Amino acid sequence: QVQLVESGGGLVQAGGSLRLSCAASGSIYSINTMAWYRQAPGKERELVAHITSDGATNYADSVKGRFTISRDNAKNTAYLQMNSLKPEDTAVYYCNALVRPRITALSTLYWGQGTQVTISS
Repeated sequence: QVQLVESGGGLVQAGGSLRLSCAASGSIYSINTMAWYRQAPGKERELVAHITSDGATNYADSVKGRFTISRDNAKNTAYLQMNSLKPEDTAVYYCNALVRPRITALSTLYWGQGTQVTISS
């Protein structure tokens, strides 16, 4: 089994910064993609940023230039550096990871439990 644990959420003022972490643990042979999603009240979950195992990244238009996704493969951890935060960034942020638990196994998508990010105006 694999667990993803997010941390780093909180309450900050508009214009501030936060850094989220997503640590994967358990039965892990390799991790392909890792991603951050968010879900605001009354809205659908949306992709924020995505990173492949070799570091290629993709961002939602709404966060380009403000957010940076990165990963430490040795630690099985992904990060989301969020700068110039806006009230509309307020949401629960979730990470996911496409994990191969053994060399002979197929990859499975796992989700974390989410961390609340609240931006005050």
